[in-house]
Amino acid sequence: MNGTVLVTGATGTLGWEVVRLLARGVAVRGLSRRARGGGDGVEWVVGDLVDGAGIAAAMAGVDVVVDCATTQKKADLAAVRTLVARARDAGVRHLVYVSIVGIDRVPIAYYRTKLACERVVRESGLGWTVLRATQFHDLVLKVFDTSVKLPVFPVVSGVRFQPVDVREVAAAVVGLVGEEPVGFAPEVGGPQVRSYRELARAYLGAAGKRRVLLPLWIPGAVGRGLRRGGQLAPERAVGRRTFEEALERRFGSR
Repeated sequence: MNGTVLVTGATGTLGWEVVRLLARGVAVRGLSRRARGGGDGVEWVVGDLVDGAGIAAAMAGVDVVVDCATTQKKADLAAVRTLVARARDAGVRHLVYVSIVGIDRVPIAYYRTKLACERVVRESGLGWTVLRATQFHDLVLKVFDTSVKLPVFPVVSGVRFQPVDVREVAAAVVGLVGEEPVGFAPEVGGPQVRSYRELARAYLGAAGKRRVLLPLWIPGAVGRGLRRGGQLAPERAVGRRTFEEALERRFGSR
């Protein structure tokens, strides 16, 4: 493809993998809130999507925007509105927005924010593609890293997850960049649907830790949505790298 691709959230877990893959074949501009050195084949620019500083300049000459940025707070909505406005001003051809499987089925507060962000993208007047993915291995590991510091290990009762390798999601994102906007792209899910308890036991085994597993019941509509599997996409189990492989990368083989 011709033209520059701007990646927001370019230093994050997903954003960096997207940047790394894109830099092999196209001109890539990475948006960061802090200045970065070069030498990696990426043009780094400084900007803040929340207050808008530097975003208009970052959009200059951009053909495609890949939005991987997230604050995991309500500020995401303001950030997407800024991104869309500046992309329209710059004549961007295609906006690729990365989202989460199940945000329309599980009423978690952050999911509601992501759903509102999707609506802004859909109504932007730009050519758009939304790619939803299941939970990254990295996110599950981060939660478990926190849980293992406690005297007991909380295990969410009756809930399953479908963790996916972030590199596989990044590859799916990059595959969309050179294509025409498609609206909602096929979702990307991990290779296995696993209970929270199974994943916790696998983590503890790989980490060489022993903890009492404490069942944790999530009440209300959120709990019901999770137990019904609203966060899953079993028909889109297109990932290949398992959670055990992620554990081996983190802890080595035991």
